[in-house]
Amino acid sequence: MRYRRLGITDLEVSVICLGTMTYGQQNTEAEGHEQIEYALSQGVNFIDTAEMYSVPGRPETQGSTERIIGTWLKKSKGRKDIILATKITGPSPSFTHISPNLGFSRLRILEAIEGSLKRLQTEYIDIYQMHWPERKTNYFGTLGYQVHDSEWHDNFEEAIETMNDLVKMGKIKHWGLSNETPWGAMRTCSIADKHHLPRPISIQNPYNLLNRSFEVGLSEISIREKIGLLAYSPMAFGLLSGKFHKGLDKPQDRINQFKNLVRYNGANSREATSRYIEIAENAGLTPAQLALSFVNDRPFVCSNIIGATNMSQLRENIGSIDIIVGSDVLTEIDKVHMEISNPAP
Repeated sequence: MRYRRLGITDLEVSVICLGTMTYGQQNTEAEGHEQIEYALSQGVNFIDTAEMYSVPGRPETQGSTERIIGTWLKKSKGRKDIILATKITGPSPSFTHISPNLGFSRLRILEAIEGSLKRLQTEYIDIYQMHWPERKTNYFGTLGYQVHDSEWHDNFEEAIETMNDLVKMGKIKHWGLSNETPWGAMRTCSIADKHHLPRPISIQNPYNLLNRSFEVGLSEISIREKIGLLAYSPMAFGLLSGKFHKGLDKPQDRINQFKNLVRYNGANSREATSRYIEIAENAGLTPAQLALSFVNDRPFVCSNIIGATNMSQLRENIGSIDIIVGSDVLTEIDKVHMEISNPAP
């Protein structure tokens, strides 16, 4: 395993982070525990979750992922062995079952952290992230700035001050952003600096061969401001594994099971993927190895959040840490990217 320092902290996180959003939906508690044990045995020390997981978010399964991690922590007494990240849910009419107060007010942050700590059966979170912006803007696959949220009240200061209070209380070590824009990232840093408060140390945004939009704007911010990217969806919901193109997919696979999750299932995404499969095979790699190793080695990526529904996938995903693609392969990747740029933004 390889490790990188996260932001300006002293945290050395594994380049591979174990994503867990399938726990409680596509994976049972026993399977989740097995995945955690295997990941740790391979040098992974970083686990990511969220209060709204498992995915897709539903009242029946809300919090299930945190609870499964929590039962492992209690059973194994392994809290000291991991760096643990979770997220507070942003506003959305789809998630009012979590709280009627969704957003990043002080009241909501204090409510949410207590729920996560209880489910995770831990006294502190290493990285507490705001899952998506409180304001309406272009995230989760929305292109362009289509509507200005003039009714939104800018409460960055309140949120940052509350995060600082959680640090003082010992409930969190650090905090981060997720699904944020360049403006949001810099606005957060500006307010934190103005009031001598801690900045976010990380940003968790999508990044993969089908969505390289992070490279425009946010990559420079990530490097210059030392806000490490925690890249999610590196396999584009499994499309980049090649199984859908090769007819090896199963009804329980995410794209097949959850028809509303369409971000990575467009015609251009499938065409680009077919070309990446060819590049991988010509290089003697599996499509998954190509997709993951590409993300692993971007200079602005601190950790690559992989997820798996079975142990075979998990072994291959974690094993990608040993793959380094050459410049000739990167050139071929960029050719496809230029012809079919960001088909799944």
